[in-house]
Amino acid sequence: MSSSPSDRLRIAVFASGGGSNFGAIAKASIAGQLHADIVVCLTHRRDAGVLTRAHDLGIPTVVIRPQDFGGEPEYVERLLAELDAYDVRMIALAGYLKKIPSEVVARFRHRIINIHPALLPAFGGKGMYGRHVHEAVIKYGARWTGVTIHLVDEEYDTGPIVLQEPVPVQAEDTAETLATRVLEVEHRLYPEALQLFATGRVSVSGRIVSFEPQLSRNPTK
Repeated sequence: MSSSPSDRLRIAVFASGGGSNFGAIAKASIAGQLHADIVVCLTHRRDAGVLTRAHDLGIPTVVIRPQDFGGEPEYVERLLAELDAYDVRMIALAGYLKKIPSEVVARFRHRIINIHPALLPAFGGKGMYGRHVHEAVIKYGARWTGVTIHLVDEEYDTGPIVLQEPVPVQAEDTAETLATRVLEVEHRLYPEALQLFATGRVSVSGRIVSFEPQLSRNPTK
C-alpha cells in the first residue's frame, strides 16, 4: 500500500491503541471503496497494537514520543519531517491520545480529521475518549449518542463537523455494549468521510463543511 498511484490520496493514520479504525480504513482502501492509501502509521507508543496491524499490511510505521525530545520545537520538527518524507496529504486520527501541535494543524489546515464516539459538541473535550465517553453518556441519561467525524483545530473536539450519525442508548446498556454498537458505525463512517476528501468533494467555510455533488479526479493537495 505504500507505493500508491499519484491520483490516490496519501493518508497518515495517527493511533495510540489497537487500531480498529486504522484497520477499517485499510480494509476500505484495499477493497477499492476508498480512493486513498495509508502511506504511514504514526504512534507515540512502542507497544501500540496498531503497529502489528500495520506491519501485517506492509504499511510503514513511525513511533514518535514527545518525551524523547528536548522541547516542543524539536518534536514538531520531527513530526513534520516524517509527514514530508511520506508525502502525506491528509492525516486521520484514529484513537490518537496526543494533542496535535498547532504548527502541524496550521500546515494541514482542513486536512486533519478525527473520529469521536459521541455527537459533538456533547461529551467532548480533554479527557473524553473511549470508555470515558460512553460512561458519561450513560450516567447523564442521554437517549442518543453516536459518532462524529470532524476537522481538527487547535483545541480538543471543537473543529467543524464533517459527518455525524446517531446511535440509540438502550436502557440496559453498559459502557461496553454501547461502545460495541458505536464502533460498528465508526468503522463504516470513517472510510466514507475519507472518501469525500479523496474525491475532492469537501469545501469548508467557517464552521460549515459542504460536499460537492460532482466527483473530482483530483484528490486533496
